Amino acid sequence: MKLRTRYNYVNLVTTIVVLLFTGIIYYQAISWILTNQKDKDLKVEEKEVFDYVSLNHHLPQTFESNDQQITFSAARPGSVKREFINTMYFRKWDDDRQKKDHRPGAGKYESGRALISSVTVGDNYYKILIVESRVETEDLIRLIFVITIGVILLLVVVLLVTNRLILNRLWQPFYNVMKELRLFRLTDNRDMLKVDTNIDEFIELNAAVADMAGRAKLDYKDLKIFTENASHELLTPIAVINSKLDSLIQTENFSERQSKLLSDLYAAVSRLNRLNQSLLLLAKIENKLLHEQAKIDLKALIEEKLSQFEEIFHEKNIKVKAILIDKEIYANPYLAEVLLNNLINNAIRHNYNNGEIVIELSDRQLVVQNTGDEPELNHEKIFTRFHKSSRSEGTGLGLTISKQICESYNFSLEYALNGVFHTFMVTF
Repeated sequence: MKLRTRYNYVNLVTTIVVLLFTGIIYYQAISWILTNQKDKDLKVEEKEVFDYVSLNHHLPQTFESNDQQITFSAARPGSVKREFINTMYFRKWDDDRQKKDHRPGAGKYESGRALISSVTVGDNYYKILIVESRVETEDLIRLIFVITIGVILLLVVVLLVTNRLILNRLWQPFYNVMKELRLFRLTDNRDMLKVDTNIDEFIELNAAVADMAGRAKLDYKDLKIFTENASHELLTPIAVINSKLDSLIQTENFSERQSKLLSDLYAAVSRLNRLNQSLLLLAKIENKLLHEQAKIDLKALIEEKLSQFEEIFHEKNIKVKAILIDKEIYANPYLAEVLLNNLINNAIRHNYNNGEIVIELSDRQLVVQNTGDEPELNHEKIFTRFHKSSRSEGTGLGLTISKQICESYNFSLEYALNGVFHTFMVTF
């Protein structure tokens, strides 16, 4: 879940909970205010009754209207408790409605508010019941509540739309920084672009990322220079060792054990020489020192390589199947040969006797497949430097060099296990 989605979700839930809570309080407050106003009206009617009795010394006539009723009933002295109550109010039909309904006293019951009080007239004690209709009050409460809910819903919608628009704009610098990070390559000479924003946090983030990228490039550059220098420095000692070994072999007769030791020395020096050459080639590819490019007939080059490896195929009794079409690419001829050598060598080295190799060349892809005893290779490590299986006699740089060659020409090199075949795909 994205941060802005999570923020909108939390904001929406919080807003709804707060609005529901405040809505209930608001409804109760409005209801209390209007009820209190209705009680004041009842008190006014009560005072008018008291004033009338005090002035005239008898009860006023029973008063009844569509919105108010006042009734008097004899009661035992001191038995009436003054209080406000909610009750039912009987509203008689008006004249137009009365003509349609011929029943005497026709009407309906509706919600009402009443004040129970008492008055003494001479020696007589009376209970007073003053009732007023609450329909208009409740209608007003509902109207106010509906309007309030409408305003709240409109506010929520406006808040969500505004948050979405504002958050999209606010977070745009962050996405720009992420885009720059995705485009960042150690081998590129391009500096990370400065994100245009006036938000302090994003300015600090951009500065930190740019600083990190700069330091990473410096470290990588130092490492490349060290690797290249070390490889160059190793050339002379390796050549001297080879020369001395050749001289030693030509001057003496050796026992079987000594011959075995010399053979091991030759193998070790040969491996060291291959490793050194591979490191030098990697440095040249990464530093873009191999600029020469030419049109290469890939089909003809593959056929040439297959003929060169023919003896090795016969030695391991490997069946080779080649499905090739005419395909031309622009690349450095030397690097194209290295790429094919590495892929075919890898297919031979990790195959077994009586195995099979399938090479397919289409307009989009070069696919090299081989049978093998090993399970599916680690996709994350297979193209890293010096990663190889325990049974491999290679330097662990062949696939790394192949990957670098492909990337230098915007090709992609991928690995997959298809049934019994380990498959390497170069997509042009």
